[in-house]
Formats: sequence, C-alpha cells, structure tokens
Amino acid sequence: MNSSVKEKFATYPEEVAILLHKIRELIYIVAKQENIVDLTETLKWGEPSYTSNVGSTIRFDWKAKSPKQYCLYFNCRTKLIETFKEVYGDAFIYDGTRAIVFSVGQTIPTKELSHCISMSLRYKKIKHLALLGA
Repeated sequence: MNSSVKEKFATYPEEVAILLHKIRELIYIVAKQENIVDLTETLKWGEPSYTSNVGSTIRFDWKAKSPKQYCLYFNCRTKLIETFKEVYGDAFIYDGTRAIVFSVGQTIPTKELSHCISMSLRYKKIKHLALLGA
C-alpha cells in the first residue's frame, strides 16, 4: 500500500476503514481480471486514488461532515456516471456526474460495482462505444 494512502486510512473510523479497504481490494481484483498491470495508487485531493494508463481515475473517501456515508468518485468529464445510471439505474445512489454514494452499513452490489470499476479502469479504450460497451 502506498504510504500516504496508508496514512490516510489511519484517519478513518475503524468501521469506515474496513469498508474502504474492501473497495480498495475490489479495485485491485477488477484490475487483475482486466489484465491492468499499471494500476497506480496515490492520494489526489487528499483521497485514495487509483488510475491506469488506459483508464480514468477512481477515488474514494469518507468525510466527517457526512459520517453515515462514503463515496466512490469518478471524473465528471467522462460518460461514466451517465452510463452507470443507464445500465444500473437505482442500484446505486449518485451525486450528480461525479460519485456513487454508499451508506455505512449498506450491502454493496459487488457485481454491479465491479463492472463500474472495470469501465473506469478501461475508459480510454471504451469511451467511443455505446454505453461504454456495457
């Protein structure tokens, strides 16, 4: 784990850190399934961030001002959230064109989220396809 990301995880409440570790693990699992070997982990805007040379950045974070939720952020200048809404509808709660919002304690729809992560990690290769090839 990147040392700055490790330090960031240490600032989260324990319950939230466990949830975000699961999201981080899912990102790495999807990257491996998609044969993405150049996944980079860092902090962007103070948030754990993951990107590949063929994809769009994924970030996630929890904020003390909204302690019952955490978010998975995507580049708002892409068609990612628009596509997620079209493909998965109300399987997720969205924050505009930039994030999927989860409640602490919520069961994560792992299959659907894995597909969303996959589309983001491969975005540059699929952005020209209808519904990003979904």
